[in-house]
Amino acid sequence: GTLNVRPSITMGISMYPVDGDTFAKLLSRANTAMRYAKSAARGTYRFYAGEMSRINDDQVALENDLREALERNELELHFQPKVDIATGRVRSAEALLRWRHPTRGMVPPNVFIPVAEETGLILPLGEWVLRQACRQLREWLDAGMSPVRIAVNLSAKQFHDADLAAIVRSELNDARLQPGYIELELTESALMCNPEESARTLESLSAMGVHISIDDFGTGYSSLSYLRRFPLDKLKIDRSFIRDLLVSADDACIVRAIISLAHSLRLRVVAEGVETHQQLEFLRELGCDQYQGYYCSPAVPADQFVALVARLRAQMPELTEADMLKTQSRLSAFVPQTSGQ
Repeated sequence: GTLNVRPSITMGISMYPVDGDTFAKLLSRANTAMRYAKSAARGTYRFYAGEMSRINDDQVALENDLREALERNELELHFQPKVDIATGRVRSAEALLRWRHPTRGMVPPNVFIPVAEETGLILPLGEWVLRQACRQLREWLDAGMSPVRIAVNLSAKQFHDADLAAIVRSELNDARLQPGYIELELTESALMCNPEESARTLESLSAMGVHISIDDFGTGYSSLSYLRRFPLDKLKIDRSFIRDLLVSADDACIVRAIISLAHSLRLRVVAEGVETHQQLEFLRELGCDQYQGYYCSPAVPADQFVALVARLRAQMPELTEADMLKTQSRLSAFVPQTSGQ
């Protein structure tokens, strides 16, 4: 058969002498215009305009500030509890990165994470998050807090970094933590980028005892075969399905199907973005395992998290460490761990 290739051209245009009187300046501004054209849509063109430079300069400044943020201790982790729906217990939490900029104030993750992705800063940032999460948990355990598992988001770049398993092992050792205390959250697209390599990486992490969960499930690839092939522990239902759970029959069907599919593959299910009692009750009826969202609490700084967990746990019986470290990973047959969670 013939292969149809349809090339498209994206162009940025600068004009002499309005946009610059040297070749270097004109080229730089045409480049800026082209980046704008690409972000609008492939196969389009944009003429250079003054505000593009201002926004571009702002991006460059943000990138430089982000490089320094690590050294200046401007980054912090906030923690959002994940609550067991059946019992109301908090046995895990998601660690979320926050940037407290000296002049911009709190910079939202959707502003600085794309900059980090584009510049490769996501690798040192990701390593900092993992290290900080492990250190924080060790601090809590030493202070006598009963254990929680901490979930850390991995970007695609981190996941495909050859040193990932070694980095995870080293951070766990430094903090004297058993691997079952850490959960790594990945997106479907990160996994499917190179399925063979992904399977090998996940097997080494899972054999270590680290839990693996799929973030934003249902928004990426539709290939379900990977759920069988990869040693996973959890699926997280994206907040976009939870938002309209009570008003959209389609969304309710999708959530019901995801829970049923996950349970048939011995995976647990977490719903994110739960904001109302009605959503929670509906998820309870559907058999969803855990939830996180504003209905319980937004992500809060470490000290507030301790108080929050103490308050929630005052209402619930405590969890033992043995309960905590159980895993239900498909690899649990090959490593000395009990199945079930």
